[in-house]
Amino acid sequence: MKYKKYKYSRTIRVWLLIGLFMIIGQVILGGITRLTGSGLSITKWDVITGVVPPLNNAEWIYEFELYKETPQFHKINSAFTLQDFKFIYFWEYFHRLWVRALGFIFLIPFIIFVFTKKIDSYLMKRLGIVVLLTILTASAGWIMVKSGLINRPWVNAYKLTLHFVLAVLVIAAMVRTVADVYVVKSLKKVKSKSRKIVFWGLILTFIQLIVAGLISGMRAGLYYPTWPDMNGDIVPAVLLNFDNWSWKNMINYDSYLFAPALIQFTHRLLAYIIMGYVFYMFMKLKHKIVGNSKKWMSLTILLVLIQVTLGILTIINVKGKIPLFFGVTHQLVGMLFFISFLFLYFSLRNKRV
Repeated sequence: MKYKKYKYSRTIRVWLLIGLFMIIGQVILGGITRLTGSGLSITKWDVITGVVPPLNNAEWIYEFELYKETPQFHKINSAFTLQDFKFIYFWEYFHRLWVRALGFIFLIPFIIFVFTKKIDSYLMKRLGIVVLLTILTASAGWIMVKSGLINRPWVNAYKLTLHFVLAVLVIAAMVRTVADVYVVKSLKKVKSKSRKIVFWGLILTFIQLIVAGLISGMRAGLYYPTWPDMNGDIVPAVLLNFDNWSWKNMINYDSYLFAPALIQFTHRLLAYIIMGYVFYMFMKLKHKIVGNSKKWMSLTILLVLIQVTLGILTIINVKGKIPLFFGVTHQLVGMLFFISFLFLYFSLRNKRV
């Protein structure tokens, strides 16, 4: 039985879905850029001229000379050849090109839909939030990149986390918009208590994503490449010495082991808590929800199991650096898990908001 009646045209609905998929792709490309150490390979941000990559050997040498002035080259990649540079340049260039393509695919149809009055004030407001968050994300991204062009050979962990969290908020805002235009709601009346159970699971997941940003920025996954223990300890010894619990150690995470240990320990602990909470949610809601809500809950359970497994595989396969395949897949499934949780939450609405 068909219960949905769409307010917006199929063209707008498909356009918004494409936008959501492209935003997810952007976050994943950001992960690849980070894991390949490519983020600092392009030292300028030219909105227009930056669309065209180096086209001849002279232009490549010019870009390589700019890169040679960065701390990353002097402290880590001083043995790089021009061919090595082209590899990391590709990923950062592709990352930025994807942003431009996303802006183009989003902006041109948006202008057309506004002039043809296909978008009402409600959808304008929802899309306005997405655009604002996207601008903030892009700004934080450039601030993040600049932090790695001064003294340290990598970007500041806290600025990276800010950039990542803003990107997560863009995805959340876009999912809310898609859920609204597709009239995602419950087939039967759902009590607020049931929605609250899902809401608190979402909060836990969002906190975990913040910690994930920090673990990436601090490269904390490199320090304890064992599981289920952390280099032989359940709780790292550095965390048991209360003299280490200071803001100085949190800020100077490059020099002291405390912050990476704390962040990786917290990330693992939250993973176990979230997995347990998802199964608790299933037991509480399995007889109270129907239709697509039940499908979203099943997908959420599947994804949390895959995500925990990928986290373990990523850690135990660390060999001086995070394995690219496992690291990127772990980030992708983490995003899909968060998105499925969001759709589950919105599917429990008794009416469209």
